[in-house]
Amino acid sequence: MNEQSKRNKKDPSQMRHGYTTGACATAMTKAALQAVMTGQVPEEVTIYLPAGKFATFKVESSEIQGDAIMCETIKDAGDDPDATHQARIQSTVRLIEKPGIHLDGGVGVGRVTKAGLPVPVGQAAINPVPRKMIIGVVQEAIDLYAIEKGVEVIISVPDGEEIAKKTLNGRLGILGGISILGTRGTVVPFSSSAYMASIVQALNVAKESGCDHVVITTGGRSEKYAMQQYPDLPEEAFIEMGDFVGFTLKHIARKKFAKVSLVGMMGKFSKVAQGVMMVHSKSAPISFEFLAGIAKKSGIQEPLLSEVLTSNTASQVGEILKDYKEFFDALCKNCCYHALAHMNTTISVSTSLYAMNGDCLGKAENIDKLDEDDWYRG
Repeated sequence: MNEQSKRNKKDPSQMRHGYTTGACATAMTKAALQAVMTGQVPEEVTIYLPAGKFATFKVESSEIQGDAIMCETIKDAGDDPDATHQARIQSTVRLIEKPGIHLDGGVGVGRVTKAGLPVPVGQAAINPVPRKMIIGVVQEAIDLYAIEKGVEVIISVPDGEEIAKKTLNGRLGILGGISILGTRGTVVPFSSSAYMASIVQALNVAKESGCDHVVITTGGRSEKYAMQQYPDLPEEAFIEMGDFVGFTLKHIARKKFAKVSLVGMMGKFSKVAQGVMMVHSKSAPISFEFLAGIAKKSGIQEPLLSEVLTSNTASQVGEILKDYKEFFDALCKNCCYHALAHMNTTISVSTSLYAMNGDCLGKAENIDKLDEDDWYRG
């Protein structure tokens, strides 16, 4: 990172929080129902969030649609790089003869087609907490205005189908648009909990889809190489774990998958080979002494060992030893052993290590027990 980038990079504590699609949909439902009952569209509405605070949302536009009224707001995700930032979130409300509260998704809200998600197959992808929030504000209005008819609420996102192409919705079986999400109502920039929740959701879908073998990768590039390596596996089997190696492995163990394959590159997998299960760049430094030890155990001698010890990056080590497949195979084997030890269950583990250009540097396949003599501890 250059000096200009460092200056431009915000401190996480200074980053602006935003609001979820669920909070936006709830607010617009409140606004639309108020308009239906009073004949006047409010300029803004305030709702109470699950995070334990009030938030006010501006009604950016509205439209009378026969006996219904639509209210729209623009989602503000704060400083989070959210695909739905600036999305138009709409709620269309009308009174109907059928008693009760009837909530569904309209244009741009996906529909669930695969089991394993918190919403049943066939329903609009409006998650449980937003669903509860929306029904809550409708019930408040029913009580306030003594409404005796039923209330129909349709949540729409006009550009939702296009936005969904930037997400993993299709792989999870959410088709036709985005999901209406949010457990707190607020968006925390670069939230670890949100990323971990997406991993759990993806594993649930994989399990419910009948996958016995899952492939976990550290990012988009390694996932591309993984899909080429395992062309017969369905897309549900591929899970981007990011830096959360240990967290993902624990959930794989809980779900009792039969096999897991780790696919990644030198930087992060050099840490996994040491037993580091959170591989963010700030989590733990690369140990070049450890990498030199693996190299020595693999039969590599001086002067290459000294070059490894004086390297600046794991990728540089990979370049120095690019002709020594036995080193990369040993590194992969160590990753397998640490994964097995971390999961503490009966499962077959494989690891594949790739270069940035897609060359497979090494593999260790179908390891299902710890071999103390073959495990380099450093």
